[in-house]
Amino acid sequence: MQLPLPHLVNLAVHIGAGIVAIGLGLAMLAAAKGTPVHRRRGRVFVLFTLTVCATAVIGNLFFRFVPLFAVLTLLVTYQLLSGWHVLYTRAAGPNRVDALLSLCAIAWALGLLPVLLAKGGMAGAAPGVVYATLGTLAMLLTYDAARWCFPRRWHAALWRHEHIYKMVASLFGMLSAATGNLVRVGQPWSQLLPSVIGMLTIVFLIWREARAQLRRRAGSPPASSARACP
Repeated sequence: MQLPLPHLVNLAVHIGAGIVAIGLGLAMLAAAKGTPVHRRRGRVFVLFTLTVCATAVIGNLFFRFVPLFAVLTLLVTYQLLSGWHVLYTRAAGPNRVDALLSLCAIAWALGLLPVLLAKGGMAGAAPGVVYATLGTLAMLLTYDAARWCFPRRWHAALWRHEHIYKMVASLFGMLSAATGNLVRVGQPWSQLLPSVIGMLTIVFLIWREARAQLRRRAGSPPASSARACP
């Protein structure tokens, strides 16, 4: 079946941006974090991942609705923007941008639900994977709502962990979407494998960051000594 030219162009941009974003994201996982190079690469990763998400939205709206891709696009977009924004708020905690992102994600999810629940809305998709993705989004939105009640000191300790989780989850969310589209063997388990690997990676990175925070605290001077310095 011959695809119309606009569909082909959108698909080409989607695939090309996805290859760059996934390749760059995997390279960043293996490189040092928090460096100027990491920050520059992070901006490029966000740009290409947003391109992947934008072309996925266009494809689902105008060319072919794919339930799994629709919910993964929502999840990856929210994780990416929220995880990127926390770099700017850090210890200050959530602000109006976070509230706007959460409200937009909720509205997007509520708009998808009638389509997914309609007869034939899950055609070609594993319902368990789709609902698990929506469940992950609900968990994130619940956490982000709870952040507004956290004591201020918690944000200084947690923002790095949040950044790690959301950005790495965005990367492996794209991998999951690619696997769901390209690998036809062992579905839906082969589709879930990137998510499992991503979660293990997140656990490792957060554990390493927690150890680094403990070392930094152990190496910092006592508060009384710091006050005594001129």
